[in-house]
Amino acid sequence: MNAITRFLLDRSSEPRLEAPAPPKAVLDLAFKCAARAPDHALLRPWRYLVVEGIARAELGELFAATCPEGASDQEQEKARKSPLRAPMVIVGIATPRPHPKVPEIEQVMSAAAGMTLLSLALSDAGYGAMWRTGAVAYHPAVLKGLGLAEGESIVGFLYTGTVASAKPEVPRPACSDYVEDWAGPGLSNPWPI
Repeated sequence: MNAITRFLLDRSSEPRLEAPAPPKAVLDLAFKCAARAPDHALLRPWRYLVVEGIARAELGELFAATCPEGASDQEQEKARKSPLRAPMVIVGIATPRPHPKVPEIEQVMSAAAGMTLLSLALSDAGYGAMWRTGAVAYHPAVLKGLGLAEGESIVGFLYTGTVASAKPEVPRPACSDYVEDWAGPGLSNPWPI
């Protein structure tokens, strides 16, 4: 097994993050890796916002504004504090544009692939990352507050920083649980692994 495969098999989401956040040089390299995502027609259908310091509290205010009417103070405070769980939050934004050969969904998937590569590059540099979405990623108040244009969408919030503590190993499914051979219409057979 080569080092890349071992790295991928060891990858995990890291929910316990603390300062320091990745420095600019590490971020720049990670964003260069993100730009290597599959990108049909080289549309570059993505952009990123880096949220640090006091801006995380402002992001928390946007999150709190998404709480439904009648939400408890505790629910609002939980939403408000959410971006403070890491020293940096990177917002991944899909920026699809009309193209005769590249449907919008392919462009959104390209942006999501970029987030994956960004996460892997940060992990390789020794930082932890946790990709989060939830209702806040789709709420109009958050989209407007972050300055998204019409047609843009959030593919995720990548929380990143230094791993504060190890977490238990997460059990992984066997390939046979989610992979099967396809032999033609109506002839699909489970993959014998």
